[in-house]
Amino acid sequence: MAAGQEEQLVVFQLNDQEYALPINETQEIIRMAEVTRLPNTNYYIEGIINLRGTILPVISLNRRLGLPEKEQTEDTRIIVVENKGNKVGMIVDSVLEVGRYTEDEVEPPNMIGEGVDFLKGVVKKDDQLWLLINLDTVL
Repeated sequence: MAAGQEEQLVVFQLNDQEYALPINETQEIIRMAEVTRLPNTNYYIEGIINLRGTILPVISLNRRLGLPEKEQTEDTRIIVVENKGNKVGMIVDSVLEVGRYTEDEVEPPNMIGEGVDFLKGVVKKDDQLWLLINLDTVL
């Protein structure tokens, strides 16, 4: 990203915290769909869905990040992302907005503790903090 250049993020909610993904890593956002569960998979894998003829694995992002899960509502969404050639759906509590940020507004995740590798940084936007998800480690 060039200095001062604005990039876009998809801002979404998990529990009461706002998270974000660069829009260029996001394929689409869909309503919650019927998920077919799979036996003997990782604890965070919800199952698979049929997305316009393509079988798509779906994970619970709350579970993957070690957060308490909320009951699904009409705001629950699946964010379809592509990482290293693989498409995956991630269940989030709700999608809030498409936000803009610049490199100056991102701070590295200097926190110490488990799960920090899931974050690329923290975007400071006015009085809000968006935790920037690192898809390489989440998936």
